Amino acid sequence: MSRSVIITCAVTGGGDTVGKSDKVPVTPEQIANSAIEAGKAGAAICHCHVRDPETGAPSMRKDLYAEVAQRIRDSDSNIVINLTTGPGAGFIPSDDNPAVNKNPGAFKKPEERTAHVEELLPEVCSLDVATLNFGERAFVNVPQHLAVMAERIRAVGIKPELEVFDAGHLRLARKLIDDGLIDAPPMFQLCLGIPWGAPADPETVAYMKNMLPKDANWAGFGISRLQMPMVAEIVNLGGHVRVGLEDNLYLEKGVLATNAQLVEKAAGIIAMMGANVASPDEARQILGLRGTQ
Repeated sequence: MSRSVIITCAVTGGGDTVGKSDKVPVTPEQIANSAIEAGKAGAAICHCHVRDPETGAPSMRKDLYAEVAQRIRDSDSNIVINLTTGPGAGFIPSDDNPAVNKNPGAFKKPEERTAHVEELLPEVCSLDVATLNFGERAFVNVPQHLAVMAERIRAVGIKPELEVFDAGHLRLARKLIDDGLIDAPPMFQLCLGIPWGAPADPETVAYMKNMLPKDANWAGFGISRLQMPMVAEIVNLGGHVRVGLEDNLYLEKGVLATNAQLVEKAAGIIAMMGANVASPDEARQILGLRGTQ
């Protein structure tokens, strides 16, 4: 298997993980440094959320995104920056009135969700083509909002990473492509094992892979203890991979990991399977990125 496999490192996410591991980066400096270290370990792309530096809670503050991006760009790292647009889609119905969100600030206009990427111009940003029960909340991305976000991302020349959590999401993503909202070649991320989306198992990976457009670049990941088994399965099926503390806190049972350690472990699996770990510039070429850094 002589091909190059892109490793994306999802550095911190927005989940309730800060109290579970002291390895989870919180401040912009910590997030940027962790991304840079992941790049040295073999990651070609860093997928970044931001957190409130005081509380560790997920944040959408543009100044925090700006600091993370600037610190990475000012370093000697050549890693591709991928900023999330996922926050702003959370809905938990109020007990008194189910039409009202328990956390009104968790749901934003689509223009607000892309504002930071339009200003900071990363090479890649996520686009969650997904409405599903996400743990105990609903993650709501309706077609109308997705069209607005896709148009705005496309207008500034950023490559959207189409995150799909189930087969129906993949069908909707293909509709966005057919409608001319996503430039070729599309970039997909198969998100597996998230409650309550598609399971992280070989049959599901193969099924969803076979639904992809023929020209698509694709990657995938599993969460928690299935992170590394899914690396092997996805590489075997011709995909690229994602690891990182957003999706899994452990290097092995009982041993908390850093992002760099998870990337190193994934790189070892890739090498054992006879493939090469792609450099950032190889990733740019494979994905057809504009190269704005």
